[in-house]
Amino acid sequence: MGKQKQQVISRFFAPKPKINDSSTPPTAPPSSSSPISSPKISATVSFSPAKRKLLSSHLTSSPKRPKLSPHTQNPIPTPSVHQKFLEKLLEPSPGIPQPSSTQSSIPKKYTPLEQQVLDLKNKYPDVLLMIEVGYKYRFFGEDAEIAARVLRIYAHMDHNFMTASVPTFRLNVHVRRLVSAGYKVGVVKQTETAAIKAHGDNKTGPFCRGLSALYTKATMEAAQDVGGREEGCGGESNYLCCVVDKSVLLENADRGFDTRIGFIGVEISTGDVVYSEFDDVFLRSGLEAVVLSLSPAELLLGDPLSKQTEKLLLTYAGHYSNVRVERASRDCFNDGGALAEVMSLYENMAEAKAEDSEKEVGWTEHGNNHLDIEGIMNMPDLAMQALALTIRHLKQFRLEKILCLGASFRTFSSNMEMNLSANTLQQLEVLRNNSNGLESGSLLHVMNYTLTVSGSRLLRHWVTHPLCDRNMISARLDAVSEIAESVGSYRASQNVGSIDEENSDVAIVQPDFYSLLSTVLTNLGRSPDIQRGITRIFHRTATASEFISVIQAILHAGKQFQQLHAEDEHNNKKVRAKTVRSVLLKKLIFTVSSSSVVGNAVKLLSTLNKEAAERGDLANLIVIHNDQFQGVASSRKAVQLAKEKLDSLICLYRKQLKMHNLEFMSVSGNTHLIELPADVRVPVNWVKVNSTKKTTRYHPPEVLTALDQLSLANEELMVISRAAWDNFLRGFEKYYAEFQAVVQALAALDCLHSLACLSKNKNYVRPVFVDDSEPVQIHISSGHHPVLETILQDSFVPNDTHLHADGEHCQIVTGPNMGGKSCYIRQVGLIAMMAQLHSDSSRLGPLYQHHQ
Repeated sequence: MGKQKQQVISRFFAPKPKINDSSTPPTAPPSSSSPISSPKISATVSFSPAKRKLLSSHLTSSPKRPKLSPHTQNPIPTPSVHQKFLEKLLEPSPGIPQPSSTQSSIPKKYTPLEQQVLDLKNKYPDVLLMIEVGYKYRFFGEDAEIAARVLRIYAHMDHNFMTASVPTFRLNVHVRRLVSAGYKVGVVKQTETAAIKAHGDNKTGPFCRGLSALYTKATMEAAQDVGGREEGCGGESNYLCCVVDKSVLLENADRGFDTRIGFIGVEISTGDVVYSEFDDVFLRSGLEAVVLSLSPAELLLGDPLSKQTEKLLLTYAGHYSNVRVERASRDCFNDGGALAEVMSLYENMAEAKAEDSEKEVGWTEHGNNHLDIEGIMNMPDLAMQALALTIRHLKQFRLEKILCLGASFRTFSSNMEMNLSANTLQQLEVLRNNSNGLESGSLLHVMNYTLTVSGSRLLRHWVTHPLCDRNMISARLDAVSEIAESVGSYRASQNVGSIDEENSDVAIVQPDFYSLLSTVLTNLGRSPDIQRGITRIFHRTATASEFISVIQAILHAGKQFQQLHAEDEHNNKKVRAKTVRSVLLKKLIFTVSSSSVVGNAVKLLSTLNKEAAERGDLANLIVIHNDQFQGVASSRKAVQLAKEKLDSLICLYRKQLKMHNLEFMSVSGNTHLIELPADVRVPVNWVKVNSTKKTTRYHPPEVLTALDQLSLANEELMVISRAAWDNFLRGFEKYYAEFQAVVQALAALDCLHSLACLSKNKNYVRPVFVDDSEPVQIHISSGHHPVLETILQDSFVPNDTHLHADGEHCQIVTGPNMGGKSCYIRQVGLIAMMAQLHSDSSRLGPLYQHHQ
């Protein structure tokens, strides 16, 4: 009877409170002089006074008519026991104060760090922030709850916010996990060190912090600190696609088109930019083909967007696709605003480039830096709007410069390539199989023998965009055939005669070409992704070790291919004529082995200290010569003088203590300690650092002052060295186009080598194309389905196909269910597509296909 009512669910398991006076009524409030200790509360249930009064009156009022069950229409008995329990539960407890308006209006008191967090979250509301605090990156508030769920780490309450943390050396891993979960992640770093803070104006305040980097799926590989490692990414492209549309005129609607679509696809880590503008039907089949071909990692929707376009894009970016979606308004781009936005960016880049050329950054100007913007100005209106939205979006990541100086713009569909529809890509299983949606079991997977990541990305484009130009098809087929012949010659013998120049059609290619090509591609496959590495250097996000490994890989490939030079260097038309016959191979090899590329690579590497780059020693990274980087040289000299001044103090203490053998020592990270026996008396102003049973170690005041000056000099050296490294990377812009051409040539060589290996391993033969004057026809003898042949191996039965425009121009395929009708039809389509893909086709006789 004397038990106190508790407003807690766990009161049944809590210990009973001790009551001094058993005669005290249960409803009497405790006096202020003798408070009653209440049990520990683990969970509370609270209601507003109005709701509590309403529920209490509802429960206590006697109903006039009993309630009937909705199922049986029988009276429901009065729950007297349950009613009493609710009355006791809802009754306010005298031991728990009720919230009042005066208490809720009291403002919270935030720590300086929490105030920084609030300011950062107000500035970046849509970003999940990782804030550097000491040796950890901390999450606060809702960000901590998200991080705890995604990263499976512990979150707890600290002052006013929930918080969670991860160590700084695991930044790369945790950022990638959060980005893969679809979040935009921002890293906030301390902008000052302890030494600089001690000598600055902010001695007593918290460390200054600022947003240093933003990460999303499309920008991850080009970003600083976490990009370029290819963890779980492989050779997949991470396109950012921006889509805008508008309704078409009535005359176009009569042809089935109801909207006009413009899009931009940017692969920030490689500099590839794809754009197009086209009329599309109600089902958006053209847009679907673009999305399936590029497989974007992020979608940027230009509002307002039609419902049908938005529906298709959001369906592609469904819950299981792991594609991030962001919206951007394009209302400000009316009346030519998009062109003005793009032109302003180009003008700013040109001005910044002119200012940099006037500064001394350790580079000598060469070449023409004129910005070719004529192609940009001729872009269609909707594509221009998509470009302007993309530029505005990339500005927050500081990666917009790739669209101005380092991008290679190309249209999605051209007269030189076929534009495969989305239905074709799906039904023929070109990129993914129809069983589980994976790449294994697709045409791309079967044809992919590439050795490099960049070659794998290029082969994907080749497979989805077969050629339409006869000359380009013949050039690529010649290159594939020549490499395939070289493979056979190399396997047959290591010593094969030279080429018969008079009868080049039956000449045997020297086997050293295939050996050299395979060696170069194998070494590139073991190196980092040089295509993304070159672009990261352009973005100035590459590390020193990454810079050296990428440039060394390009230099090694260039020197290897220079071994194929057979003629006089001044006679460029006959370079490598005795070794390689294919015009395409000559062009690609000459691009890779250019003397300009090799010379610039040697020059770049000579400016860096390789050992310092491997150690991550930024202070000793730059090799100073020819009066370059004088700021770094002065800072290094200041550090050296500070060290000499500190070391010279030992002579003073030898005289003062009359110990000629006295030396500085270091213990547990404390340097320049003076160790003396415990009984030796020292000046009062000497600082005792640590001691043992027999000795004591001190820091004299002069040593502390000199150490402080040395620490400040080292910090200044790091700041200047970091700026010098940034200027060094900035100067790489003038070489970027040349090195990017080398990377693309190496990727093309890898693709040609892959198709040659496919042809040799599967015994494919070269297709033959008829003249334009002849009728349309296709003849396949003993054709195999390229994918099912790999799965069934010897169980597949070959088929023939003979179609002619003036003869048998159609066939009716009949048979039982699961009899192979669709397999046969898909087989003909895949073989025809492989023929125009500049690949030898699957075990067929002469293939005659009219080119339109």
